Amino acid sequence: MAEHLLAIDGVSRAFGGLKAVQDVSLSVRQGSLTALIGPNGAGKTTLFALMSGFLAPDAGTIRFAGEDITGHAPHRNALLGMTRTFQIVKPFAAQTVRENIAVGVHLHVRARGEALARAEAIAAQVGLAPQLDKAASALTVAGRKRLELARALATRPRLLLLDEVLAGLNPQEIGEMMPVVRGIVDGGVTVLMIEHVMQAVMHLAEHVWVLSQGRLIAEGSPATVTADDRVVEAYLGHGTAARLRKAAGTAA
Repeated sequence: MAEHLLAIDGVSRAFGGLKAVQDVSLSVRQGSLTALIGPNGAGKTTLFALMSGFLAPDAGTIRFAGEDITGHAPHRNALLGMTRTFQIVKPFAAQTVRENIAVGVHLHVRARGEALARAEAIAAQVGLAPQLDKAASALTVAGRKRLELARALATRPRLLLLDEVLAGLNPQEIGEMMPVVRGIVDGGVTVLMIEHVMQAVMHLAEHVWVLSQGRLIAEGSPATVTADDRVVEAYLGHGTAARLRKAAGTAA
C-alpha cells in the first residue's frame, strides 16, 4: 500500500467566534489525485492554508512525508516539497511568462540561465510554450491559471495543492486544462485540489472529501459523495435530499 504523503489529525482553526475548521482529519496517498469540495464558506481554503503553513492550527497536527510540519512556515514546506496555488492569481505582471516561472525554479536553482531553461520545459508542460516571452499582464484568464500552475510546478513539488485552478474558465478551457492536471499526476506529483467544477471532480479525482461549516461530512469516491444526502443538503439546503427522492419517485 502506498504511503500517505500528507496526514492531518484533529486540525482546528478559529477566527474569533468563527470556527472555520473543526477537528478535521484526512490523509493523502502518495501518487494520488484527490479533491476537497464543499459549499462556499465551508473552510476549504482555510484548510489549505493550514496544510501549507500560511496559517497555524489552534489544535491538531500536520505531517508531510512522515515529518511533523505543524506550524512550519510556507517556505520551509515548499523546500520539503509541498506547494500550493491560489484562487486569485497574481503573477508578476511586468515580467514575462518565462521570468515568472523562473522565480519558482530559483527555490532550488541559483544559476539564472539554468532557471530560465527549466522554465521553458515547465511552460511546455502546461501549454504555455508559445507565450514564454509575453508579459504576464497580457495573458488571458486561462493563461494566468496555467502560469499559476507552472510557477507552482517550478518549485519541484511532491504534493501540489490546487485551489480552484479551473475557476473562471469556460467549458472549453476547462476541458483543455483537465488533461494538464492529469499529466502532472502521471508525471509523479501528488495532487489535492479544491474544486467547484464537478465535471472535473468526477473525471479526475480518485477520492473526495466534503467539508461543510468547517467539518468533514463525507468522503469516498466522487459517485459516492455526490449521492450522499448530507452532501446534497450542504450544497442545496436542508430537506432537499428528501424532496429530490420524492420527485424521482413521482416521475417513475
